[in-house]
Parts: sequence; C-alpha cells; structure tokens
Amino acid sequence: MAAGKPKKKNPRLAAGRKHARQDRRLNAANSSLRSKYRTYVKAVEKACAAGEVQAAQDAFARMQSVVDSVADKGIFHKNKAARDKSRLSARVKALKAGAAA
Repeated sequence: MAAGKPKKKNPRLAAGRKHARQDRRLNAANSSLRSKYRTYVKAVEKACAAGEVQAAQDAFARMQSVVDSVADKGIFHKNKAARDKSRLSARVKALKAGAAA
C-alpha cells in the first residue's frame, strides 16, 4: 500500500489545465487571507488574555476591517465573521469594564 495521497493526474484538455492553474492560484490567495484573518483574531485574544486594554482595543480596531474584507470575499461566511467580531467585542468591553472598576 502506498502511503499518503494518490498522485493527481494532469487534465488532458487545455481548459482543464487552465482550470487547475487557476485553482492553485486561488487556493494560495485564499490560504493567505485565511491565515491573515486568524492572525488578527489571535492578536485580539492575546491582548485580552494579557489584560492589556489599550492593546486589545487597537488590535480589535485593526481586526474588524480584515474580518469584514475576508467575509466580503467569501473566504469565511459573513455570519462567522459577525460572530467572531461580536464575541471579541464583548471580551474587549468586559476587559475595559474590569479595568475601569
């Protein structure tokens, strides 16, 4: 038995080969955006965990635009983006309220 995934065959038709090229390019772009999304979300979570109010607010502001742009492009569903923003907003607000008290 061979280990790993079976080798993919190259498409015979030119249109199929072009489609495969486009798929690789789009997959790379989507992977990059997905990674960027997760990085910005983690930055907010890290700031919240450390208890840094100002850093969390700054990271959250930057994260919102990235999350919206990724959701607009269809990389993640809009509801997932809204859910993530809502949860992180609540965490930042709780952190701010805890620091004020």
